[in-house]
Amino acid sequence: MEITERVAYLKGLVEGMELNTDKKEGKLLAAIIDVLDDIALELEDIKDEQTELADGLDVVSDDLEDVENIVFEDWDDEEDDDYYEGDLSDLDEDEDCYATTCPTCEETIYFDESILEDGEVICPNCGEKLEFDLGSLEEEEEESSDEE
Repeated sequence: MEITERVAYLKGLVEGMELNTDKKEGKLLAAIIDVLDDIALELEDIKDEQTELADGLDVVSDDLEDVENIVFEDWDDEEDDDYYEGDLSDLDEDEDCYATTCPTCEETIYFDESILEDGEVICPNCGEKLEFDLGSLEEEEEESSDEE
């Protein structure tokens, strides 16, 4: 039985008792029943609004799930490790791609030859500045070409 039905039952009991509402006790009971009726109606309105909000939230959640499916349809967790700062159309398919591991966050960072020539890269994950010393690579290349 709903609260509003229970309050209606109490109203019926009070009317059946034929209480005199001109006396203090009758006025008090009538006022209490009226307040209970108001509270029951307020609670019913709140429940209806809560149900409406929950239904709306379900619709928004379903819509968000659809958007996530569209946006992340081809998403691969391994792509999280890939990083290129710039427009992907700038990449030359013949250009070499290099990778290093950040000593701070231990994430793999990918970059192209232009960044290697700059001698430094900023880790996109933690912001650590990584510097490259190409001098030792050039010496190794010279030694290997001398041996041939």
